[in-house]
Amino acid sequence: MRSLFLKIFLWFWATAIATGIALIITFVFGPGSVPSRWHSSLTDTARSSGMIALAELERGGVPAASTYIERFERDTQLRACLFDLNGQPIAGKDCGTFADMRSHVTATGASDFAIKYGIVRVALILPGSGAREYIFATELPAGPRAALGVDWAAIALRWGVALLVSGGICYLLTRYLTTPILHLREASQQLAAGDLSTRATEKIARRHDELGALVRDFNVMADRIAELVARQRQLIYDVSHELRSPLARLNVALDLGRRKKGNDPAFDHMERDIERLNEMIGRLLTIARLDTSAIPVEMATVNATELVSQIVHDAGFESQKRNVVVTLKAQEQHFVHANAELLHSAIENVVRNAIHYTADGTTVEVALQREEMDGSCFVSLTIRDYGPGVCESDLGNIFQPFYRVADARDRRSGGAGLGLAIADRVIRSHKGTIRAENAMPHGLQINISLPELLEDNAARFIASVFSPN
Repeated sequence: MRSLFLKIFLWFWATAIATGIALIITFVFGPGSVPSRWHSSLTDTARSSGMIALAELERGGVPAASTYIERFERDTQLRACLFDLNGQPIAGKDCGTFADMRSHVTATGASDFAIKYGIVRVALILPGSGAREYIFATELPAGPRAALGVDWAAIALRWGVALLVSGGICYLLTRYLTTPILHLREASQQLAAGDLSTRATEKIARRHDELGALVRDFNVMADRIAELVARQRQLIYDVSHELRSPLARLNVALDLGRRKKGNDPAFDHMERDIERLNEMIGRLLTIARLDTSAIPVEMATVNATELVSQIVHDAGFESQKRNVVVTLKAQEQHFVHANAELLHSAIENVVRNAIHYTADGTTVEVALQREEMDGSCFVSLTIRDYGPGVCESDLGNIFQPFYRVADARDRRSGGAGLGLAIADRVIRSHKGTIRAENAMPHGLQINISLPELLEDNAARFIASVFSPN
């Protein structure tokens, strides 16, 4: 509470002071004319006070009139003056403030009305004894004025000014307090999405209050997370790389053992385990390379339709022993900017994963089509199997390395949980998205989306039209 409390406290008083000043300005520079519907009531109220002053004048002379006006001003805190018809003051103080009104009444012979600093002022002619006439000018007290009616325009103006000033200051205060929070929220979302280089802006971190301290702590936390993740990825890469040498020596030892002992079935089992370990290490190295981006990925124009068609054709042979059919639905050629080898590996992993888990005698459906989103075109690839599916709580985790769901899919699989992890990293490195959802009535569907190169589509279509073949 040390800094934000003081700032909010000062902003509160700044709002109160600014609103008060604005209201005073509306009184000072408010409308100077009095609504005509008030004239009759104002005239009657001013006439009654003026007749009393005039009666005192005729009964006790100027001292009596002055005493009455002084008492009137003391009781009401408002001014009043009595003039002769020539405009000379008879009783009252500071009568020069009514000079303009007195001149108007002398020239026109009619009553004059005005508003000054939010106070109603009236000047009118009063008849005296002996056919003499006088001019009485007064400021009306709040009580009689309140009975005259309500000036809704003035009220609306003052409320509008008060709301505008206070609302504007509160908006600035809200922006001042919420801007670092919104920046921090955006940075948190980017960090959660995997961008470990995200940091909150230094401008906000330099603030000398609790929000600045929070932003600095966030940046320290982000640095620590990035360091830990980098160490973990480097560890996976180093361990995977170092395991290659012992595996190579195991293969040599296996060959030597076969030469000495012959074709023992135990050697075949050992060979399969070594091959499986070698494949797993290769996949780990692929994940580590994609995570650390140690090696730049070379991109080129790839015909996604041909690539997927080749994968489906090759997977069809593998699926025949389980009477599983792999189908492809693609009506046109689609091109993407990608690394053909990595993209082939990613899609193949997803398709083979679907073949492993789909029920015997069913179909793995692969569909390729174009989708438009926010004015951009994407190549949408869906791979759907008819297996047991995945628990809803596990859908967001199946792309993590070594993640295994505790259901029939795991029991049927002998994999290490790296295929989908590789696919996820490859697709994200190509600025695409990959997600999983359960299909009805059962099965799992993987949706892959990649930016499409429409320019290559058009060029290749024109080339095919004008080809001499």
